[in-house]
Amino acid sequence: MNTEITPSQIEFYQKNGYIIIEDFLNKDELEKWREAVTGALQERNGQKIPGKMGKTGEDDGINKDSEYMAKVFDQLINLWQTNEKIKEIMFNPGIGEMAAKLAGVDGIRIWHDQALIKRPWGNPTSWHLDTPFWSFSDRRALSIWVALDDATLENGCLFFIPGSHQKTGFENPGIGKNMDSIFNFYPAFKSAPSVAAPMKAGSCSFHNGLTIHGAHANMTPGSRRAMTCAYMPDGNTFNGVQNILSDEQVKALKIGDLLSDESQTPLIYKKQ
Repeated sequence: MNTEITPSQIEFYQKNGYIIIEDFLNKDELEKWREAVTGALQERNGQKIPGKMGKTGEDDGINKDSEYMAKVFDQLINLWQTNEKIKEIMFNPGIGEMAAKLAGVDGIRIWHDQALIKRPWGNPTSWHLDTPFWSFSDRRALSIWVALDDATLENGCLFFIPGSHQKTGFENPGIGKNMDSIFNFYPAFKSAPSVAAPMKAGSCSFHNGLTIHGAHANMTPGSRRAMTCAYMPDGNTFNGVQNILSDEQVKALKIGDLLSDESQTPLIYKKQ
């Protein structure tokens, strides 16, 4: 696994809000990830979030239009909580250290992992932000996105608007049907150039949770599989948004409480 992060990569990420890491996984590691994700998805049988009854694609407060979003991607969250192989992969401290170095923080917690499967002929993923969905507010939060299949211009690769993370905020524009809906919130970026991020299987990207990003439609008869994980810098507190938290967890929290439950947001890296 290629977990080295160079100063130039950190500089690029901090400036642009994303970075692509080629050949993150070798051939054997890629096959291990694929097998683990396939097994975890079979075990889940469509259940989107552990402890919640909804199937993937149903409206859970994350997706505002369930019928449309069901044809954008299948989204299964926190596979690490229900599958030991995924847990082993997600708890790798080397990946946590990569995220910490890019974000410029001393400690990294998993917020949630998620498999994102864009089915054949799937709808595009419109421009959106990540962090406003989450139960904490931190401009340094970020995600890894690992390509399990080649992510191409034809089957739904990611796109980023470089530098947008420096000027976006925590107001949540959601993920709508219209690709340009986010510009109602951030009109300054309506004329900004975007950058495509095609990746061969086994490569990955990191992006800041406030970077405007989206993905093409899948214009092919094959699936585009990705395994992702959102990271919360250690020390964050509850902002009142439920997101992936259970009703019981939310009832036990008040705004400003530290999010440090190891069964929900495990610490996977701490700088020594």
